[in-house]
Amino acid sequence: MTEHDEGVSTLAKQGSITFAGNLINGLLGYIIVMVITRFVSPSVYGLWVLATSVILFMQVFANLGLPLAIDYFVPQYLDDDEPGKAKGVIVQVTATVLVTSSLVALAVAYTAPQISTFFQEPALQVALVLLSVTIPMLALYRVLLTSFYSIKKLQYRVIMRDLVRPTVRFTVTTGFLLIGWGLLALVVGYVVGLFIAITVGAMVFTYKAWGIMSATLETVAPGPLVRYSVPLAMTSVVFVLMGHVDYFVLGYFLDSDDVGFYRVGYMLGSGLMIIFNSLAPVFKPLIAETREDTDLVQERFRVAARWIAGITLPFAIIIAVGAPSFLAVLYTPQYTEASAVVALLAAAFLFNVTFGGPDGTLLQGMGYSRVVFVNTLLLFGTNFMVSFALVPLYGINGAAIGSAAALFLVGTLTLLELYYLDGIHPFTRDFAKVVGAGIPAAITGIPFLLFLESDLLTVISLPIVVLVTYIGTLILTDAFTENDAKMAAELGPGVKKWLPVRYFGK
Repeated sequence: MTEHDEGVSTLAKQGSITFAGNLINGLLGYIIVMVITRFVSPSVYGLWVLATSVILFMQVFANLGLPLAIDYFVPQYLDDDEPGKAKGVIVQVTATVLVTSSLVALAVAYTAPQISTFFQEPALQVALVLLSVTIPMLALYRVLLTSFYSIKKLQYRVIMRDLVRPTVRFTVTTGFLLIGWGLLALVVGYVVGLFIAITVGAMVFTYKAWGIMSATLETVAPGPLVRYSVPLAMTSVVFVLMGHVDYFVLGYFLDSDDVGFYRVGYMLGSGLMIIFNSLAPVFKPLIAETREDTDLVQERFRVAARWIAGITLPFAIIIAVGAPSFLAVLYTPQYTEASAVVALLAAAFLFNVTFGGPDGTLLQGMGYSRVVFVNTLLLFGTNFMVSFALVPLYGINGAAIGSAAALFLVGTLTLLELYYLDGIHPFTRDFAKVVGAGIPAAITGIPFLLFLESDLLTVISLPIVVLVTYIGTLILTDAFTENDAKMAAELGPGVKKWLPVRYFGK
């Protein structure tokens, strides 16, 4: 890697912005669920999860994967000083997905009775009809998100996705729950939050990306867009289905309250993706614009992998070890049914996001969209077959085993494929130090629980014990590198003062 790789600076700067947004969005998301679980029963919440799962799955068919072409082609056209073609990509994608998503929305509303009969939940029909209007809205929302990714100005995406939408949704949902609207309050909050977010996002993008929006429109050949997007469209279908197949299987075999329990456990475990989700939006364009320089790509991958693993690992230990206490305190004691779900998914998500992410972000950036599709097909197939076999035997824990098995499998495949295709891998001595620091942190955290009888005390003290042990081990093993120094310097002027790395003095 060159001495001054701007990619590291961009990754850190934009990643930190996205992390702040993800943190706010995640906290508001947890708070919304905490409120919901206190105002409605697990069965009503499970019904809501089923309804939104159907909508999100159908929405993938609606946009044909075309929004994913925006943050692949637009950075290349901008790099070639062709803003008119960049605008053409955005306009053509928007027009297409508006038509296709409207048709899918009508199909969902029409087939709502059959879907509710399949899951044996009559109230599901009403929720699906009301939520069908969000399918074209979600398509526009996705176009706006990838448009912000493409110009690597993620602070504007943060405004739309992480500030406006969850704040409006929380306010509206809570207000209607307080007056006793139940399931309808969840629907209204979801729709209003999405509508306001799209309105604000469109206004901000038009203003901040005026160089693109004011350029003379140049249409681009649809062939490359389709060839790149279609495999990813199928990938998205399978990946989203994979993300919701557990709820479908649980809804088919078990009651809606089991779906609610599992959703809470899955939400807590998947919260570990916050670091990956913060770096991924800018990581893919950075890889796409330098994909021919394999050495540079590998170095950027190693930096990202170390930071994802280094920040995610201690929190994976915390929530896996303290799952019963966190579930009891955050969502009421009845949700401790999902303790094993949290532990299994914490380990699986940690492994998967470290080595390329569940959606194959690195492989996408390198242009291997067909490989990503095959991986995601395996991800879904493994999850579905294992969950379908084990849910009747082990309930929600069977669904967790299915998801974990799929995530471990595809994470391993991603590693092997990257090495086979381009000789890229993340393993270095510095990476080993980051992973190894988790051993003493886990050894300290597990027996620590034996001395605590209060769930609240565990929630407060366990993170302190694990984090202090983990950071102390990193310092003792001299785990911080020059790239860490560069990344930290971009996070803020005072951050580097707290990082004990020898390179800052140079």
